[in-house]
Amino acid sequence: MDLESITDELYALPPADFTAARNERVVAARKAGDRKLAGQIQALRRPTLSAWASNLLVHRQPDQVQPLISLGESMRQAHRDLDGEQLRELSRQQHALVATLARQARQLAADAGQAVSEDVQHEVEATLHAVLADAEAAQEWAAGRLIKPLSPPVGFTSATTPDSVPHKAPRPSPSPSQPTDRRARATAPKVTDQARKEQRAKLAQARQDAKTADQQALAREEELTQAETEKERAEAQLREAEEEVAALAEQLKEAKERRKAALDGAREARDRAREAATEARVARRHAQETAAYAEQLADNDA
Repeated sequence: MDLESITDELYALPPADFTAARNERVVAARKAGDRKLAGQIQALRRPTLSAWASNLLVHRQPDQVQPLISLGESMRQAHRDLDGEQLRELSRQQHALVATLARQARQLAADAGQAVSEDVQHEVEATLHAVLADAEAAQEWAAGRLIKPLSPPVGFTSATTPDSVPHKAPRPSPSPSQPTDRRARATAPKVTDQARKEQRAKLAQARQDAKTADQQALAREEELTQAETEKERAEAQLREAEEEVAALAEQLKEAKERRKAALDGAREARDRAREAATEARVARRHAQETAAYAEQLADNDA
């Protein structure tokens, strides 16, 4: 047993089977005397349904991993280069590829016996967008061990739609006949700086809200995992109790059958005893009568 192979095995399982299988591996590691491995396995967290579907895509369609990662690298480079034409082309590829992979993930989940809703598919799409936007997210997804969906940076998907990528337009040269307003030119940068400052504040707040929401979701998922573990423990105890009750019921049934047989035997024994007592009285009376008759005969001879 090693952590890597066990982790790959567990995260390829449907979420409903994860906790029970993990606990079995923990017990096996403890029986093998490897408490460190048991603790590492116990620390593994059950994936959400969308995270599992994303992992399934990596495990079942490994040839789809690198194309998405390469597309993300190209898109990030185009963003850095402010290459609008390249961004528009890559954005078209992005939306087509993400939609295709999300559908594949949903179908793979269905083939594995797990239905996936539209909301879950949207979470898979968000994970794939995050892979395109961030190199670390790409590495995390490619490992096939997600426990929750990934989120792209705020504004990433909307900023990369083909229609939203700005075309580069030449800056118009000022016309000599065009009137100039020095006051407007002087105040324009201030307005722009203020707008940018407000935009940065909104972006920072949105990122903080996203981080808080992610932390809350993670906390709820941890509570869910703990509740499911407790539920499975309670169900195991219930099964043990039911098996014990069934065994006791069987023992009680057998005891009742033995009691009935014993009662029948005692009843027959009492009947035989009464018959024997009657026969004994009759025999005794016959013996007495025979003895008396013998004595009478003896007296007559005398």
